[in-house]
Amino acid sequence: MHLTRKTGALTAAALLLASLTVSAPAFGSGSAAAPAGRAWHTSWAQSQQGLSAASLDDQTVRSIARLSQGGDAVRVRVQNTFSDAPLALGRGAVAVSADGGAATRPGTTRVLTFGGQRSVTVPAHGEVWSDPVALGTGPGTDLAVSLHVPGAVRPGEHGAAWRRNYLTPPGSGDHATDAAAAAFTAETGATYLVSAVDVRNPRVKGTVVAYGSSVVDGAGSLDCGPGCTPPATDNRWTDVLARRITRELPADRQLAVANAGVNGTTAAPDCPGSPAGIAGLDAASRLGRDVLALHGVTDVIFFYGTNDLQNGCTAGQVVAAYREVFARLRAAGVAVHVVPVTPRPIYTDRMNRHRWDIGTFVRDRGTCGGACDGLVDFDHTIKDPVAPNSINPAYDVGDGIHVNIAGHRAEGAAVPLPLPGFSRRQ
Repeated sequence: MHLTRKTGALTAAALLLASLTVSAPAFGSGSAAAPAGRAWHTSWAQSQQGLSAASLDDQTVRSIARLSQGGDAVRVRVQNTFSDAPLALGRGAVAVSADGGAATRPGTTRVLTFGGQRSVTVPAHGEVWSDPVALGTGPGTDLAVSLHVPGAVRPGEHGAAWRRNYLTPPGSGDHATDAAAAAFTAETGATYLVSAVDVRNPRVKGTVVAYGSSVVDGAGSLDCGPGCTPPATDNRWTDVLARRITRELPADRQLAVANAGVNGTTAAPDCPGSPAGIAGLDAASRLGRDVLALHGVTDVIFFYGTNDLQNGCTAGQVVAAYREVFARLRAAGVAVHVVPVTPRPIYTDRMNRHRWDIGTFVRDRGTCGGACDGLVDFDHTIKDPVAPNSINPAYDVGDGIHVNIAGHRAEGAAVPLPLPGFSRRQ
């Protein structure tokens, strides 16, 4: 749907946006939207992984999205990917969170429309993007995305938000435009309904998508050790990377960062020990909606393989999955930067041999033998120098798999900036 489509009387903000020469993503198609020009970039994402065990019933959800880059307008994606039934949404709104919580800053609330309408029905197994709304944001802005669900539904969710999101009580109705936090009496650690936020900013040169399992998603990013109180939220290595970009790269080389990690997933689709709950969430199966459907994507940091080995896949299966995904990304003009499989003390000797073989493939000329564009060596960053098949104890949350806040900081600091070859691709 083009922005110049007639939708009735236009507000001043809508007139401003209608004057832009950028098209909005396809509305209500239930398929990946084509990139909409270089001005729009996905600045935050949390991939949906299934339907929530909890239901919503005539209540309002307020999700907080920490933007990696800002701009002069925003739009949001709502997904209904895993439901067999249409999803009816009432009014929606965006606003700047006052303090990272449910209260919002006065004067920043903007009502969302979808195809010019203030309510929308998302088709079963589909998605919609909102129309753009004029709202000034910056790097690190906490955007409150509020959606009223008028009926009883099981929403799609991302299970671990790594921060608090907010709900009004069942039956409480529409509070999407409330600036006060009073109506939002419940908290959830999941993210419901909304899965991406775009910003309009022609100075941003691309979006880097981190793609993988729980080590990408953010497991351990609230753990700073025994007796320690975590320093707020947004401590994932992708958050560290986003902050580094704003500090270290020049104004004409800024990048957005989007996190597309999903806990428990694998690169290969058929590892024999994979739990049933991750069926259809392997790297190739969700690549279209979780990476290629985002906007302005120039680079992917690919961090998969740890669960594959633990679930019984071989190096051959993992490398075959890598090659398929890398080929699709590069065909779309996206550069691929690969993290070698990181250590786990629970790996058997057989698993470690497969880890070695995968690492050999990834490290071949530093470009997967020409199949990828570069290496991001978290394996070297987090391994124990005395026991290299284990995580450095200073970074281990205690399960031998995930890193704590210090480990996330080390990983975020290890990503090379600028990313290899970025200047050549501009």
